[in-house]
Amino acid sequence: MKEQLLINLTAYNSSFSFSNKLKRLTWNLAYYIFFRPFNLGYFKDYRAFVLRLFGAKIGKNSHIYASVKIWAPWNLEIGENSIIGPKVDCYNQGKITIGNQTVISQKTYLCASSHDYKIFNFPLIKKPIQVMDQVWIAADAFIGPGSFIEQGAVVAARSAVFGRVDSWTVVRGNPATYVKNRNMTEVYNGQIVKNATSL
Repeated sequence: MKEQLLINLTAYNSSFSFSNKLKRLTWNLAYYIFFRPFNLGYFKDYRAFVLRLFGAKIGKNSHIYASVKIWAPWNLEIGENSIIGPKVDCYNQGKITIGNQTVISQKTYLCASSHDYKIFNFPLIKKPIQVMDQVWIAADAFIGPGSFIEQGAVVAARSAVFGRVDSWTVVRGNPATYVKNRNMTEVYNGQIVKNATSL
């Protein structure tokens, strides 16, 4: 007996408008001509300028490397003095927001969308990602749809986050779980810097 067909991908519809697709085509062309070739640190302000032309909100002195892949600049917001490192993939069909003084290390994958696998035509779901101030996401981590990484958190290398990470904690693994608190005790300008958990 033939098995009943439950999934029908021919009925899939991403729901993106023609204008959205045209905008992404224009961005992809601009990326390879006006963004990707300018890979020296000297051009970081120029790269930020190009991204702003396509609707990105980028704070003062933030550094987005030329090898970063950004699906939709208009869905990217990053604060001041933050870094998106080499070969980071911002798959931002949903919005990705990154705070101040935050580091997204090399080869991290930020995925702000998924699919509803319980519905026959596998519809797209947009789930924004928020990464707050003073966060470090270490190399090759995966930040899943709808994740919220609170202030001062650290996500260890190659970890996978699928939800909330508490402030000033260190997490690792797949799925990422709590390891310890991030207690700041470094001296800066003659003063000891403490985090919220130390107050």
